Amino acid sequence: MPTARAASSFSLESPSVDQECGAPDIKAALRCCARRRRRVLWDQGGEQAARAMVTVVAKAGVLQRVPDGRGGGAVVAGYWPIGAELDCRPLLQGLGAAGWGCALPVIDGVSASLRFRRWRVGESLVAGRHGVQEPLAGSPEVTPAVILVPMLAFDRAGHRLGQGGGYYDRTLERLRSHGSVLAVGLAFAGQEQAAVPVEPHDQPLDWIVTETEAHRIRPG
Repeated sequence: MPTARAASSFSLESPSVDQECGAPDIKAALRCCARRRRRVLWDQGGEQAARAMVTVVAKAGVLQRVPDGRGGGAVVAGYWPIGAELDCRPLLQGLGAAGWGCALPVIDGVSASLRFRRWRVGESLVAGRHGVQEPLAGSPEVTPAVILVPMLAFDRAGHRLGQGGGYYDRTLERLRSHGSVLAVGLAFAGQEQAAVPVEPHDQPLDWIVTETEAHRIRPG
């Protein structure tokens, strides 16, 4: 598998990237390029990377400072992978077996942010907005202590390139205004960039976890 330091062949800074992707602006072109790169990484070993990421999380103690769910009822919110996103379901399955509560996001059309409903691996889902799989409407809404965040690219400062909808940024801003939440970005090591474009509303990650390592961004 590619390592975090093998990402130099993936350049979002190329001045011709918008021409190569035929995108209307540079930000859209960056996302197009990043999606293509992520698909290559998935095809090279997506399932193995998802399993390796579980081991990395455990060895690095990423969730050590959060109640483990057996006593405090802590909830970790994952995501249903779309496209070539690094699959977090093996991690959710292991956390659920260890006593964590698990949840998946639901798009709130009013706030244009995410809410979270409790879910266990194997339970039924329904297609929500944008066709993303969501827990059934009867599943209880929960507030997660940890949010697993997918991305198109990342840098070592904890910035991420997302799909462009801003759902995770608005969600993290809301949750952080009411208390602490741990934002853990999940990606292939080969998605790393020297720098990702940052806007004022972008919310930084606390950790970035790949199939090769866990990188802590923010203390806590």
